[in-house]
Amino acid sequence: MDLEANARRHRTSTAASAVPERVPDERFVARALEGDRSAFEALVRRHQTPLVNHLYRLIGSRDAALDLAQDVFIKVYTSLASFDPRYRFTTWLYRIASNCAIDQLRRKQIPTFSLEPAFGDLDTPDAASRLAGTGPDPDQVLRLRELQGRLDTAIQDLPPAYRELILLRHRQHCRYDEIARITRLPIGTVKNRIFRAREILRESLADLLAGEASA
Repeated sequence: MDLEANARRHRTSTAASAVPERVPDERFVARALEGDRSAFEALVRRHQTPLVNHLYRLIGSRDAALDLAQDVFIKVYTSLASFDPRYRFTTWLYRIASNCAIDQLRRKQIPTFSLEPAFGDLDTPDAASRLAGTGPDPDQVLRLRELQGRLDTAIQDLPPAYRELILLRHRQHCRYDEIARITRLPIGTVKNRIFRAREILRESLADLLAGEASA
């Protein structure tokens, strides 16, 4: 399963061959279990880009993320019969991806990851929106870039357990109950860790946020 080649084919495919967004993932799973190989390929096309991006932010290497995503999809394919249709397919997919990423980090001891930050994705004071206004001038653009750079560093510095929860919540837009299933943590622990992670980020950015509030 060559994800890079598959991605290239997907980018150059016609609209007629695109995966219909109205078809639920769970229906593709059912068809794949009936022996329809194209149904599983549709799932891969639909989810490979966000999955690779998520793994990249966790482990910090694009090549490693591509390889790991391939491993994840292989595990998903071989375990389809164990999928519980009461839950969303993405919850199950990201739980498998989370386990694979943890194993990878333990083996390789990769210390950091890269993130293209979008400050509005976090439940912090909406400094990005204030900066944007009705059309940011060059000084505002520079301040926004500084804020994004600081946010990138702050997230990198989070403990790995907090970092993963923040990414699942604010980049993958998972609900708390979904995160609990993905990480196999009690939902109360998930909420507490995300709250603490936000507080750490706010503390790390306190000087910049205070400056924007007084601007």
